[in-house]
Amino acid sequence: MTDLTHEFEKSLPLLDPLKYAEDSRDADVLKLVADALAAGRARLAIQPVVYAVDVRKPAFYEGLVRVMDEKGRIIPAAHFMPVVEATDLGRQIDVASLQLAFRLLVQNPQVRLSINVSARSLGDSRWRRALSAGLSQRGAPGERLIFEITETSAMFLHEVLTQFMEDMQPRGVGFALDGFGAGLTSFRHLRDFMFDMVKIDKSYAKAVARDADNQVLCEALIGLSQQFGMLTVADGVEGAEDAAFLQKAGVDCLQGYHFGVPKFLKRSK
Repeated sequence: MTDLTHEFEKSLPLLDPLKYAEDSRDADVLKLVADALAAGRARLAIQPVVYAVDVRKPAFYEGLVRVMDEKGRIIPAAHFMPVVEATDLGRQIDVASLQLAFRLLVQNPQVRLSINVSARSLGDSRWRRALSAGLSQRGAPGERLIFEITETSAMFLHEVLTQFMEDMQPRGVGFALDGFGAGLTSFRHLRDFMFDMVKIDKSYAKAVARDADNQVLCEALIGLSQQFGMLTVADGVEGAEDAAFLQKAGVDCLQGYHFGVPKFLKRSK
């Protein structure tokens, strides 16, 4: 082998077979998601959020968008959601979720519903049109709609979000800070937002009955939320002991597999 050939081979990028397979898989999944959205193959699964004082009563439901392939199988959100946040596909998912939410609210006047939205979508013209169209429907569905926004997303565009919250206040739309305690929210900025509730990050509810660190953190977050006049939701509750601790700690609502898994409503005829 000549020195020139050796230098040439050293300059070639090394091909990692595993990374190549992962990149190819990701590209295939994103195409599946884009095709599914274009074909209208998206539905909302709903999960109950119950009152801590009476866990038999749902306070509201969280709507979780599910995207299906051509055979009706759910494409796992974990395979695409982390990489679409800043892309146009992420905006399309938020539009589909919003349209499905309004449809569910109009068809079920007794239901209050929360859905996730990225702060990036607040300035998207398609999302804004879907919002305007939904709010104008009969039954004032905006009064039963809650937007869940993550801490990271809120801080990324906090001025845009605060203005949007102000605009939505007369329409009765609620706001929840999702994943509270796991993100980047400055307590100084927390006063500027108009969040009605916070959802304590599910990592803190996990095994909280036996984890002293999580107990301290949950109690601190609940106390901070109460100081700002916001309701608290403990997310990711999976056991009776954890639920009991959180109830005693003063949380307002509970959510997790212990109280119900996300399910599709039966389609209306």
